This record gives sequence, C-alpha cells and structure tokens, in this order.
Amino acid sequence: MNDVSRRSDSIVSLEGLTKHFGVHRVLDDLTLDIAPGVTGLLGPNGAGKSTLIKILLGLLRPTSGGGRVLGLKLGAASRAIRERVGFMPEDDCYLPALSGVECVQFSARLCRMPAIEALRRAHEILDFCGAGQERYRHVETYSNGMRQKLKFAQALVHDPPLLVLDEPTSGLDPEERDAMLNRIRVLAQKHDKSFIVSTHILPDVQAVSDAVVILAQGRVCVADELQNLSQPSSPAVHVRTVGSPAALIAELGARGLDVERHVDGRLSVACRCDDDLSLVWSAAQTSGAVIRSLTRASNSMEAIFLEAVQGASSADS
Repeated sequence: MNDVSRRSDSIVSLEGLTKHFGVHRVLDDLTLDIAPGVTGLLGPNGAGKSTLIKILLGLLRPTSGGGRVLGLKLGAASRAIRERVGFMPEDDCYLPALSGVECVQFSARLCRMPAIEALRRAHEILDFCGAGQERYRHVETYSNGMRQKLKFAQALVHDPPLLVLDEPTSGLDPEERDAMLNRIRVLAQKHDKSFIVSTHILPDVQAVSDAVVILAQGRVCVADELQNLSQPSSPAVHVRTVGSPAALIAELGARGLDVERHVDGRLSVACRCDDDLSLVWSAAQTSGAVIRSLTRASNSMEAIFLEAVQGASSADS
C-alpha cells in the first residue's frame, strides 16, 4: 500500500476506523489522511465506500477508531461537520411538486440562510450549473442530466469548503459529463473547494483527481497522489507512426532500445533518460519512419485499480 504521509492540513484524518454490522466487518482499521484538493474514492461493490461516506457525514458511528473532518471530531461534532460539507447522493433527493429553484432554495433554508438570500443564492448556483428556464419546472419532470445538476446545486448552495459527490456523472451524456467534471475543476482550482468523488467511472477520476484512495474488502489498499500512481515502474514513451512501424522497430533495436509492439499498432519504447528519447527521434530519421505522436507512458486508472484490488484479494487468500 502506498500511504499518503500524515498531514497537518488534512481535510479528513482517520485513525483505526472500524465498522461492524453484526458479525460482518465493513470497514477494517482504516488509517488515512486526505489532503485538500480532489480525491477519487474507488473500490468494488461492497468495499465500504458508502459506509465510509456515512461515517464522515455523521450518519453512522464507527464501531471503533475515530478521526476528524475539516478539523472537527467524528461523532462529537456531526452537526457542525454536516454544516460545512456538501453532499451529492447517488439517489434522487428532491421533493415532488417543487420547482428546481425551490428545491435548491429549500436546501439553503435548511442551512439557516434567510429566505431572500436563499433564493438569490439558488439562482446563482443554478446559473453556475447550467440550468436555464427548466429551473421553474417541477423536478419530477426532469431528465437524469437535469436531476444531476439539481443535486450538485443543492450540495453547493451553502458554499461548503468540502463536497462529497457520490457518482456525480452517472447516466450523463458525454457533453454533460464533461461539463460536470469542468465544474469540479473550476471550484477546486479557482475557489479552493475540496472534493471526495466516489465513482465507478475510472476515467473521471483520472480527469479531475489530485489523489486516489482505493478501498477493497473494507481496507485501504492504495492512497497516493495520482501523479505518483500514474508513473510506470519502467520509464517509457508511446510512439505511433504513419504506416508500418517495422523499419523503426528494427532501427530502435539496433540502437539498444527495448520495444514492445501493441495490437493497436502503438509502440512502447523504454526511455530511461533524455538521451534515449533523442535516440528515438534519430532512429525515426534513419529508418524514414514518420512519427504521428510521441507521449510519455503512464499507468491507466484501470490498471491502477485492478492491480490494487487483485493485490488485496491475493493478500487475503
């Protein structure tokens, strides 16, 4: 397991957190720090993600262990934690017969915001979320994409420093998905918001996250910055050529570079230093190959996830 070092500025800090439901242990001795920024929370079904979120929000008490959220102690300050955290659940959470703007205003009123200010804030957040005139329609008539916007607006309306999002892009079309991810980026980078994003859509995590936490069988099996996780154990570049790469492969081999050809035509070339990268370009020139693209190799989120989960399963077998 790759542990993030203990930090004094952690938005979440857990120590030995355990949760039992009868004889079933859902969370097993979680010790974890989550730094400010965007953290992807991953894990297979039954890994304990939902239980962890409920404990962070003060909706469940841990069996043992404890921790802090935004410096507030779990259990002892549950109400104060919920006042400072925005939560976007996976399931719908609207009141029928209310319009979208009335639902967001109601969420603001629950945070003790005055009625007029709550209405102004609701319109402001719905504008940010890309909601147009549909904000005046009853929420039960909304499409899935509009309901996702509504839930995000409800989570954001009281201006919390931390937002916990459960499957925020589930069911969205590609355009709406990109828009949702961009809102997360803007809030994190320009407004100093922190996010915990629980999702099964791994490319979304790679697109917006600064760090990743992967749970498996109730335990933390990976907790590290995405930049560190993405670095392959052996530095390499991916090369695509126009036409057949056979001549380039032969020339690279003659220069002592290890080359792997993938079924999609992509070449992985071991490059341990800038001099090796220069050899790639000179090999292309000598062989007459035209390089269409050359990028640094990185571990995909899928590979990181599968390795972590399989490693956790092997450790228990």
